[in-house]
Amino acid sequence: MRATLKDIAVAVGVSVITVSKVMRGHSDIGAETRRKVLEKAKELNFRPNLQARSLVTGKSQLVGLVVPDLLHPYFVEIAQSLAAELRKKGYYLVLSSSEEDRGLEEQQMEHLLALRLDALVVASCASEPPALFGQIQQQGTPLILLDRSFEDFPCDFVGSDNVQMGYLATSHLLSKKRKRIAHIRGPASSIGRGRYQGYRKAFEEVRRKLDDRYVVETSTVDVDSNLEGKLAMTRLLAVDPRPDAVFCYSDPLAIGAIDAILEAGLRVPQDVAVVGCGNLHYDTHLRVPLTSVDQKSRELGMRVAKMLLSILSSDPKVRRPRTSIQPVELILRESCH
Repeated sequence: MRATLKDIAVAVGVSVITVSKVMRGHSDIGAETRRKVLEKAKELNFRPNLQARSLVTGKSQLVGLVVPDLLHPYFVEIAQSLAAELRKKGYYLVLSSSEEDRGLEEQQMEHLLALRLDALVVASCASEPPALFGQIQQQGTPLILLDRSFEDFPCDFVGSDNVQMGYLATSHLLSKKRKRIAHIRGPASSIGRGRYQGYRKAFEEVRRKLDDRYVVETSTVDVDSNLEGKLAMTRLLAVDPRPDAVFCYSDPLAIGAIDAILEAGLRVPQDVAVVGCGNLHYDTHLRVPLTSVDQKSRELGMRVAKMLLSILSSDPKVRRPRTSIQPVELILRESCH
């Protein structure tokens, strides 16, 4: 049978309250008593009943994270960084994937909330804020939106400067005298709109006219994104005259674009220069190392943790939604010198 607090208390000769305080890290327990209790707990293979503790304390020490997929290194790195920062303060991360399915996203959120989470972080795949978001806020569970925000839904948010991402990438291509710069854009989310806005801004700054034939929108950006990028680039290469550069919404899309360019018998960057977004850890090991805008995913995870811990320690009655934006940086590699 599972060991209980009472079993430890009897074995050590202290009260159940004392054992409970040790397990919760209270500072008013002597060092020797703490040592004995922890040793006995280890000896008895004691595992705390988190559900029972949450009923008593009102806290589960659990934070939920829902992301569009667990294959994209960007979200994996954010999750790793966030989990590491939360552990330092005694919180643990419960991770789930929506697979870019809005219905599954809501199911995953419902499931996580049933664990009596202390907070929930969501990188939503929805084009509009789900009704569940409002319900979560009404019940008082802290909610942080990650990466993707909604204009008419006030909520704590942590993300990258997407307009700047599009602007940096396109400005660099313009500085390299590229004449026909295409854009493989993402869906009409806050991210896709922001990066496209930055793309347009760079053209406007140099008073160059955009040609809509060189803009292709993808239906998905996290699941099967390499294939989506390849298909989008194949469409762009059929335009006459073909583009001599392309800015891609994400690195996986850019990798697919490079595959299409090389399979068409063209060279990167001599015939078509390519810039992605994300600066994923494998970008240097590709057939053509990828120039990319660095979103600094690990720093994003730390920003989420900082905001989250601040929320959990503040008075919810006086709080207002906050926004934290991570600066970005263009990393130059062989796909666009």
